[in-house]
Amino acid sequence: MTTAPDIDHDLPLMDFPFSWDGTQVPAEVESLRAATPVRRVRTIAGDEAWLVSSYELCQQVLKDDRFSLKDTSAPGVPRQYALTIPPEVVNNMGNITGAGLRRAVMKALNPKAPGLLDRLRDDAHRLVDLMEAEGPTVDLRGAFCEPYSAGMHCSILGIPQTEAPAFLRSLDIAFMNSPCPITGAQINWDRDIARMAALLDDPATHGLMGELAALREDPDYAHLSDEMLATVGVTMFGAGVISTSGFLAMALVYLLTHPTARDVLRDRPDLIGPGVEELLRVNLSIGDALPRLALEDARLGDVEVRKGELVLVLVEGANLDPEKFPDPHRFDVHRDNTADHLSFGGGAHYCPATALGRAHARIALEVLLDRLPNLALAVPSGQLVWRTGFMKRIPERLPVTW
Repeated sequence: MTTAPDIDHDLPLMDFPFSWDGTQVPAEVESLRAATPVRRVRTIAGDEAWLVSSYELCQQVLKDDRFSLKDTSAPGVPRQYALTIPPEVVNNMGNITGAGLRRAVMKALNPKAPGLLDRLRDDAHRLVDLMEAEGPTVDLRGAFCEPYSAGMHCSILGIPQTEAPAFLRSLDIAFMNSPCPITGAQINWDRDIARMAALLDDPATHGLMGELAALREDPDYAHLSDEMLATVGVTMFGAGVISTSGFLAMALVYLLTHPTARDVLRDRPDLIGPGVEELLRVNLSIGDALPRLALEDARLGDVEVRKGELVLVLVEGANLDPEKFPDPHRFDVHRDNTADHLSFGGGAHYCPATALGRAHARIALEVLLDRLPNLALAVPSGQLVWRTGFMKRIPERLPVTW
């Protein structure tokens, strides 16, 4: 009798990712989940991997210690794409914990930090003021989403807001998905580490970087170099800005292409909190998949995954799985299990900034929908240009009017 793994190996390899268009779920997602929820694919790097697309199996991978994030950066293993950061930085939160810095980082990521939410709201209003002064049309991603996210991360790190453009300039390359190493990635990394390290000696630095700078006087932290401390700042800025600004841009794409959902949140601002949760579930901001390397043989559904094989968790497959979320394409702020989505990952590598990410998006939507109640796309949705070869789905520009 032919086993399921043999059947799968007989199928042609599918190329992954499927589509960069963030206005519609790739056609392959539902057919894969229904027929072969664990399927062989070819990655951008040209390697083979298992793509997992059902909620149950995606959650299994994320919670099972036999599937490792850290080891996806080991030499010689199959990859989703070429690394754009040093291999040892892939397991960033693990490194932070191992260095004894987790408490300081988690404190900085707490949205209840004194004054943080007020600063976010003030900054959102300031950016809308600038947009109104300029008048439509405006690129909402460039005029609002990116500077709003960058400003928040400068506040968290305790570095001057004037530093944002210098660190932002690296992100277009740092989060590329490429089959081969990218020359500019190392150049940008070295420059940003040097810049962040210099800020450790700046008397104006406070917040997280100020706290890390002070640790250099503590004998218990003598093992930490300025480069290691700077790495915390650079990675938090980069990953944080890309994640929060990318999600916010895609949440806005969803609302602008689903005006009924936009109107619900505009007319009922008390529903924006649960609305953000549902937007986390339905939006398509994660452009690739969450990679894990099998540390030993493990069974996933009908498939036997072998030690050393790459497994990719398709978040949009899980978040739109009707077995978990009935009528999954319906935007429903009253859905009782929305928070079970996997947009923040899961298991040991569950995103540590979930509360902050939710607050960031909630305040942005409150301000935008209040100040610009007639916010709408200024071009047909089919004319949006989507970035390719990137870890996030984002429109290159998001032209809006009001």
